[in-house]
Amino acid sequence: MAGRILVADSDGMYLMKFVGDVRVNLCAAVDDFLADMYRDKDFKSVVVDLSRTDGIDSTSLGVLAKLSIAAREQFGFKPTLVSTNYDITRILRTMGFDDIFHIVEQPLQEEEQLGELPQAESTPEDLRRRVLEAHRVLMDMNESNAATFRDLVATLEAARPGAN
Repeated sequence: MAGRILVADSDGMYLMKFVGDVRVNLCAAVDDFLADMYRDKDFKSVVVDLSRTDGIDSTSLGVLAKLSIAAREQFGFKPTLVSTNYDITRILRTMGFDDIFHIVEQPLQEEEQLGELPQAESTPEDLRRRVLEAHRVLMDMNESNAATFRDLVATLEAARPGAN
């Protein structure tokens, strides 16, 4: 199933639900949503529900890591990830997400009314920049991630317009 992201907020408490196969093409919309969320004067918390996520790429994981780092640095809390899929939970733990998120393996019992996050327009250069930023965040999390994504980041940096 193609990926989509559902969102809701109530009194500064945000819920994001990643559905299907969540890939790089959704990252611009997520980045824009997160920027708006951080500007909400009533912002208190955020939960990311991955219980209906079939697959998630490393760029999307980098965006999630960036979310957690911003929540900790700007607002002083550790966000929550809900993951009921063993394979996704294993990836999260392997990459060190249990250090930067509370990971809950039980599904949410009640959900707010969710609306779908619209696709955001993005140029190829903007997309390359977002992918690079997401992977740099993953690399900064731990040495294993740094080793895993070092070559990809070097390739993306070399592909910059005007590089060479």
